[in-house]
Amino acid sequence: MALPTFEKKRLIGLIAVLSFGLTALFAVLLPGVLEPLIPATFIFGFLVLVPTVALLGEDFPLVESETADGESAAATTGDPLATLRERYASGEIGEEEFERKLDRLLETEELNDRADGGSDRADGGRERDRERDLEFE
Repeated sequence: MALPTFEKKRLIGLIAVLSFGLTALFAVLLPGVLEPLIPATFIFGFLVLVPTVALLGEDFPLVESETADGESAAATTGDPLATLRERYASGEIGEEEFERKLDRLLETEELNDRADGGSDRADGGRERDRERDLEFE
């Protein structure tokens, strides 16, 4: 199973929030027992992890790579069918899972097509109905 990836800014924010939250939790929960963890959590989060992610950038395992124009690789992957085929071809998923996800993807696309057909009723639905009537005549 692959590790999740995040944008660099989002990962730094996540680390900062978790570091502050855990530090506060340790300080409030059991200050006598967890007292050594209070500064350790703060120092490790803010003074080790945040600068490490900021300096390593794409080389850090949880940071997704960016393309030349600044968009993330996950954002440029627009075709879910192509992504599914690549995962199947690389052996990341098996044949049964591929077929199950393919069926689900096709069902979703059919629902989207139906929803898109009815969503434009205010600005041209009548014209489309006339065109259909002319096709059937």
